[in-house]
Amino acid sequence: MHARASPRGRRWSCAGLAGALLAVALLPGFSARTASAEVVRIDATAASTPFPHFWERTFGSGHAILAMRWDYLRDLRAVKRITGFRYVRFHGIFDERVGVYRRDYLGNPVYNFSNVDTIYDGLLENGVMPFVELSFMPRVIAADPHDRYSFWYRPIVSPPQTYGRWAALIRAFARHLIARYGIEEVSQWYFEVWNEPNETFRGGRALEQRAYFGLYDATARALKSVNPRLEVGGPATAHAAWIRAFLRHVTARHVPVDFISTHVYADDTSQSLFGGRPRVPYDDRICRAVKRVRREIDESARPHLPLFITEWSVMGKDDARDTTYVGPAVADTIRQCDGSVQMMSYWTFSDVFEEDGPNPGPFTGGFGLRAYGGINKPAYYDFELLHQLGHARLANAARNVIVTRTRRGGLAIALWNLVDPGARGKPESVDLKISGVPADAAVAIERVDRNHSNVRPVYRAMGSPRYPTPQQVARMNAATALPPPLIEHLRGGSLTITVRPDALFLVKVGGKRS
Repeated sequence: MHARASPRGRRWSCAGLAGALLAVALLPGFSARTASAEVVRIDATAASTPFPHFWERTFGSGHAILAMRWDYLRDLRAVKRITGFRYVRFHGIFDERVGVYRRDYLGNPVYNFSNVDTIYDGLLENGVMPFVELSFMPRVIAADPHDRYSFWYRPIVSPPQTYGRWAALIRAFARHLIARYGIEEVSQWYFEVWNEPNETFRGGRALEQRAYFGLYDATARALKSVNPRLEVGGPATAHAAWIRAFLRHVTARHVPVDFISTHVYADDTSQSLFGGRPRVPYDDRICRAVKRVRREIDESARPHLPLFITEWSVMGKDDARDTTYVGPAVADTIRQCDGSVQMMSYWTFSDVFEEDGPNPGPFTGGFGLRAYGGINKPAYYDFELLHQLGHARLANAARNVIVTRTRRGGLAIALWNLVDPGARGKPESVDLKISGVPADAAVAIERVDRNHSNVRPVYRAMGSPRYPTPQQVARMNAATALPPPLIEHLRGGSLTITVRPDALFLVKVGGKRS
């Protein structure tokens, strides 16, 4: 392990208030209170609301066949270790390389689920369940086999020749899963119909809304005919679209639906999400769209349906997803979306990802928490910090703070300084004034910022190898791993922290020892 800029587990002497304040002022990232510090008041005994970790229940990944690769499973295990996530979602379980469907010389369907079994067995053996995206169209039943996305693996996005042929595939698929894994297991999975039927950005034609509704109806009824305990939902749209129309449709036609799913990215335009002016800031787009969808569900005939955002990510401008920007952007999204959504699937857990072909090397702006070779990006450590938040939230009006209570009775506080890519920011001082705990309570502090758990400088110092060796990856991860928390103490119930641009802090106060 390389030496760190900040002390590890160091306890500070309280021999005199002036000396203590001076010591804190000299620590990188900490300061004595200044007149310009933002004051955040926290009552540790205040009432709380449930705070389920909706942002880390599910992660996205590329396409199904990748789950047969050792490096995919290596990254899955690494992210599982720091987040405990339960589901993974990917495209293309019916794509040609998985080999599910062909016809014999008489034209009869022949199903082959051997690769499906390998894919799902690997997930389950690592403690992760599939969030089953039912896509894309097998060539032999596609109405137009040439209607393909321009992804490197060229999936077919055509509707089926007939909904009956598609429904037969869905029934065979569901029966096989139940026979192999049992209904007690498979009833915990989610089955999502298609992926972004309204999207055209990748070359394939968007499904007309009516065509998608027909596909959804055939799929949902086929699944429920096999076993009514199977959970099915949609419309899996881009830009949080079609929700009202979809809810009206399934209600009028009495079509089964167990959840609503859609996608929204910080990079989506205000026009695509909201239809025009006023222009919504990047940092507010995701959760403003989420809250609108939640209202649309609440105002429908099915107000109790859960909402799953099955793809989302922070802004990617200037390769921002490789930088410390991710932590504050994710934390701010959690703050805003809490209470409006039951699950958000971050896109993606790994840069083992092939929409544009094999990975060209580390740090090319990929979506994942881990870069090519298994290198931990700042995002990896950001999710590790956010995982430590408690499961009860204390109300707080600050826009840069989440306050939670842990199961051991202490506080876990996230605070950040969000500066968008390309913008200039400055350090911000936050004065935490905490009541309901001893005035000198111990405080454990962890952070990710430009000088801590930030791998890009380490990579550059190594010569920026395009194909880093396992030994080089191990050195990078060792150099950036989160150290043991810095141990401080409140002084008169206060602690002031200076948060540099795009820094994320996790502060723990009190609580019973484990």
